[in-house]
Amino acid sequence: MQNKNLAKFLIGCLVIAFAFYIVFFGLEIGTASIPSVQKVIRYGLDLKGGVYIVYEAAKENPTKREMESALQLIRTRLDMRNFYDATATIQGSKRIRVEIPGVKDPDEAIQYIGRTALIEFKGPSGDLIVSGRNVVDAYAQQTASGYVVALKFDKEGTKKFAEGTKKYLGQNIGIYLDGKLISNPVVQAEIDNGEAVIEGMKNLEEAKTLAQQIKAGALPFALNVIESKAIGPSLGNEAFKSTLKAGIIGILLVFLFMIIFYRLPGLVADIALVAYIVILVAIVGYAKITLTLPGIAGIILSAGMAVDANILIFARLKEELRSGKTLRAAMDAGFRRALNAVIDSNVTTIIAGIVLLFLGTGPIKGFAWTLTIGIVVSFFTAITVTRFLLTSIINTGLFKDVRWYGGKKTREVDA
Repeated sequence: MQNKNLAKFLIGCLVIAFAFYIVFFGLEIGTASIPSVQKVIRYGLDLKGGVYIVYEAAKENPTKREMESALQLIRTRLDMRNFYDATATIQGSKRIRVEIPGVKDPDEAIQYIGRTALIEFKGPSGDLIVSGRNVVDAYAQQTASGYVVALKFDKEGTKKFAEGTKKYLGQNIGIYLDGKLISNPVVQAEIDNGEAVIEGMKNLEEAKTLAQQIKAGALPFALNVIESKAIGPSLGNEAFKSTLKAGIIGILLVFLFMIIFYRLPGLVADIALVAYIVILVAIVGYAKITLTLPGIAGIILSAGMAVDANILIFARLKEELRSGKTLRAAMDAGFRRALNAVIDSNVTTIIAGIVLLFLGTGPIKGFAWTLTIGIVVSFFTAITVTRFLLTSIINTGLFKDVRWYGGKKTREVDA
């Protein structure tokens, strides 16, 4: 039994070490490979450098749908230029903030991103049937045949679209955004009432995206630049190095603190903390969450909270040992009685993170993302990983002296 539980403990440690190696150094087996997180992680504007632009709608009270259409237009143009690390978010009721890492010239980005959208409906021969300025509305809806995009044209657009659908009956009419084909539906019937339906959407999200792209071509307002700035990468690199150094020092001090004050359980908590770091960094990197300086702060903060959960558990463990309970009983009671406090502290922090995630902008969102994800991961490692490792080491029966668990008196207890 001792050997079996010791093997469990060692296997758990090896799994964590192997995961650490894969995440930070990558893995190649024949033709298959897993890239290291450094190769796939997306760095924010404050770390990589680039430009940020704040647009304002040239309209007194734009609607929510109009702002979402403008936002979708900007995101589409960013993707078309392969600016996949860029972010675009609505600020307030009439502003949009765009951040593009790696770009040096804000004027070039402004000229490309902020100009009025060009939506065109063209036949197979490339002739223009109707333009986006004739689209009155475009919206997604679900019908008996599936998800569709419904279109409404003005008087001029109704006439032109009727002529076009008559000419290209049974053929395709392409929908182009800034010269790029975004949809290519087949004309099923002549449409002369100014209303059309684009079928073949896979889901509601795809339908909404296409509707917003089409609607963006008929925006009733321009986007004015009210602020733009280029940020050099040198400041971000120095800040990143300083923050990373501070984080490493802080985590090492936490490791030392846990071992000094909680001894064997502290060592187990340190191993679980390594598992937390591996899981969180893997999620941030492989899920393509943009990493910013505030985001790194969120990782470090949630790491501290991961240890805080263990401190609550181990404090209860010591109290149960002082009352004369066996190691196994003391551990079970420690986890059980500290669980409510751990849940309460985590839930309140998660609520704060979610509020920041929905109401914050720019770097604040980066902090909210890593903090919220970090809290969830830290709860998992504190309750699951720590418990598994501590149970395995206790069940070996090799460490019965209470001093191994932070006790002050030399006393052996049954496992």
